[in-house]
Amino acid sequence: METRNKIIETATEQFMRFGIRSVTMDDIARQAGISKKTIYQEFTDKNHLVFETFAASLDQDKCMMETFPKLTDGIIEHLVGVSTYMRKRFADMNPLVMNELQRYFPQCWQLFEDFKQTHIVREVITVLEKGKEEGFFRPEINNEIIALLRMEQMMITFDPIKFPPSKYNMVDLQIEIFEHFLYGIFTEKGREAYLKQKNENQ
Repeated sequence: METRNKIIETATEQFMRFGIRSVTMDDIARQAGISKKTIYQEFTDKNHLVFETFAASLDQDKCMMETFPKLTDGIIEHLVGVSTYMRKRFADMNPLVMNELQRYFPQCWQLFEDFKQTHIVREVITVLEKGKEEGFFRPEINNEIIALLRMEQMMITFDPIKFPPSKYNMVDLQIEIFEHFLYGIFTEKGREAYLKQKNENQ
């Protein structure tokens, strides 16, 4: 299991930095300090390795989502926690990775689509409901529509045609769109509380 985990960790780092298609099994073996034969003892081929690597990354995201400040601790604290996580999550991520997954690794993409619906969209709806209760979000917004819109906002940043990686930094892009989204749903009370909490964290 230790060897398998080491391969997955190395593959994740290489894929996130250089993209999936440009990284070979030889590259991963060299970076992990093992033989390519050892990799094939754990994974049938590169497609299998990519799937297991991506599945492990999603599991890590699920765990990280559980470490955010709980909604019971305050909606604003939770949002700032999400913002902080996004900065870390996208700091070393090659924006071409998601595009490659969608085009060349359909099983991985389906895994991500399921994750979006069962975790992210559901989480956003829960946050919206709580934010309304506390008076931080506009009461008239449709939770389901806004949650789906938020998901599409996140996904559009991975389009290399609309947002060329050479021109846009992924972290700046995600944070800019995230805060644009928030200011569209905040009440004045929410906006003031978010700015105050954000400044305190900085």
